[in-house]
Order: sequence, then structure tokens, then C-alpha cells
Amino acid sequence: MPFTEICIYQVKPQKADEFEALMFEAKSFLEKQEGAPFAPTQQKRISHRHGTDQRRTPPLKITRIVKSVKYMLYWEFDTKENYGIAQKNLYDSYWKSIEKCLVVPHDKCLGEDLF
Repeated sequence: MPFTEICIYQVKPQKADEFEALMFEAKSFLEKQEGAPFAPTQQKRISHRHGTDQRRTPPLKITRIVKSVKYMLYWEFDTKENYGIAQKNLYDSYWKSIEKCLVVPHDKCLGEDLF
């Protein structure tokens, strides 16, 4: 059963360009990890919906940065073991540089695919 990770990064506004360049550089490293059948995907939050905005189409564009720039990373593995190895590889290579860009430690959601 596939094992997935979704990371939410809150990046310091003044470090957003550095974070994007770092993640672009790390992309080829992430793609080479054993047991990851698909390239990881990363998104930058550019829109939002709150309260009554749920009925609006399209979502509202974010016009100002208050505390951080949010990014999400989705990564899928064939087993938990391969995920663990890839995490160790990431921490041994890029993690210190990534961490310096964050406002708070990243939020990580781990789980198995339901369907």
C-alpha cells in the first residue's frame, strides 16, 4: 500500500526566493529516492477561501503576506521503509538549509492511500 507525505512549509517572506531555489535544486535529489514511483510535487499557496468566500468562483488571490509564504510538498513511496530511508537522505543533505528558511517547524501529514 503506498505511503504518502504531505509537508506544509511556512517560509519567512524574505527567504521565499531562497527556499524556492533550494527546493528546485533538491527536486532531482528527491526524484532519485528509491521507492518513489512519481516525482514529488510542490505547490505555492496563491489563493484562499474563508467563510462565505466558499461560494465564490474562482478563489480569491492572496494580495499580501502577513506572516509567511506557504508551500506544500506531496511525496509518495511504495513502502514506509523506503520513505524512512529517503527522509534520512533528505535530512543528511538539504534539511539544514531548508530549516533556516522556515518561520516554524514544518507540519507533516503521513499516511497510507485510501483509494
